Amino acid sequence: MTLERTEIRRRLEELAEPGYRDFNRKLLPGVEDMLGVRTPALRRLAREITKGDWRGYVGQVRTAWRQGEACHEERLLWGMVVGIGAGAWEEAAAYIRDFVPVIDNWAVCDSFCGTLKIAGKHKEEMWGLLAPYLGSELEYECRFGAVMLLDYYIDEDYVDRALCALDRIRSQAYYSRMAVAWAVSIFYVKMPERVMPYLQKNHLDDWTYNKALQKICESLRIDGQTRALIRSMKR
Repeated sequence: MTLERTEIRRRLEELAEPGYRDFNRKLLPGVEDMLGVRTPALRRLAREITKGDWRGYVGQVRTAWRQGEACHEERLLWGMVVGIGAGAWEEAAAYIRDFVPVIDNWAVCDSFCGTLKIAGKHKEEMWGLLAPYLGSELEYECRFGAVMLLDYYIDEDYVDRALCALDRIRSQAYYSRMAVAWAVSIFYVKMPERVMPYLQKNHLDDWTYNKALQKICESLRIDGQTRALIRSMKR
C-alpha cells in the first residue's frame, strides 16, 4: 500500500513543534520551509513508509519537490526512506544519484549520509559513485562526498585513499570546507598514527587545515599532550 504524500504531509504538520522550528532555523539559515519535526519522529515515519510501497511515496515527493512544494521535513524524510528502503545496490545507487541534487543544507546532507548503511556493504561501488561529488565545486555535492567518507571509510583499507580524496577537494563553499575539516579531524581522532603524516604534509587551504586542528582539539578523546601538539601545528 502506498501512503499518499498528502497524508504524510498532514502527519508531519501534526508532529510539528513551533519552538523546535524556531530553534532549528537558527542552525539552518535560509531554510524557510521548515515545519519543526524532530528527527526521531521522522525516522519512525520513514520506517513505517518503507513497510509499504516506499517507491511510490518517493515518486510523489520527487514530483512535489520539482514543483517547489516539498518542505524541509519532506526532503529529510525522502532521504531516510531511500536509505532504509533500498536494499539492492543497483537500485540504491539510482536513488542516491536522484537525491543528491535535492540536498540544499547540511542537515539534509548529513541525515541522508547517516541512513546509507548500504555503503558499508558495497564500499568499492560506493567509492565509484562518490568520485564525481568529491571532485565537484558545488557546495552540497562536495559535502555529501566528504561526509560519506567520514561515515563509512575510516578503516585501514581506505584511510589513505580517503585522505587523498579530501586533499584534492577544491570547493571554496563554507559547508563543503567545514565537511572536509570535520572529516579530517574524525580520521585523526580514530586513526592518529595513520593520519599524523597527512596533517604534517597536505594541500588543504589554511582555513580548512586550521579548522580541522580546532575540531581535533575539541574531541574528548584527545589527551592534553596531544592537544598541545596539535595546537602547535596551526598555520
